[in-house]
Amino acid sequence: MNDTKQKSSEAEALQGKPYDAKALQGKPDAYWKEKLTPEQYHVLRDGGTEPPGSGKFYKNFAQGVYLCAACEQPLFASDTKFDSDCGWPSFDRSLTGNVELREDRSLGMVRTEVLCSNCGSHLGHVFDDGPKDTTGKRFCINSLSLNFKAGR
Repeated sequence: MNDTKQKSSEAEALQGKPYDAKALQGKPDAYWKEKLTPEQYHVLRDGGTEPPGSGKFYKNFAQGVYLCAACEQPLFASDTKFDSDCGWPSFDRSLTGNVELREDRSLGMVRTEVLCSNCGSHLGHVFDDGPKDTTGKRFCINSLSLNFKAGR
């Protein structure tokens, strides 16, 4: 099996919802405040943004899978990550079905917010200025909203 097919197979195997999404989305703020650090809570539950260039996964290019920091759902395969030099981890696509997109009209502009489809946590935003040789998308994601599981 060639590397591309193997990576796709591994990423597809990691898709799915490890928890009951309805149960997690209904959890009270107290649950999330206990589970997350104050910085993670600000990003994941309040829709905040970490300072550019400050995230631990911004320049991480190791093989593995990026997971939601709130519920551990797999979100992005490492082979979809690219260096956009924007200050946040960037991916050209998510694992199918594991993120939701929603219009965001905050800050006086229209953007597309990226949320974990399992727990509803805010991850970042998606833009149409990604690599033209792949999807043309740039999922601009906060490191604080992610965990990383190394491996192939």
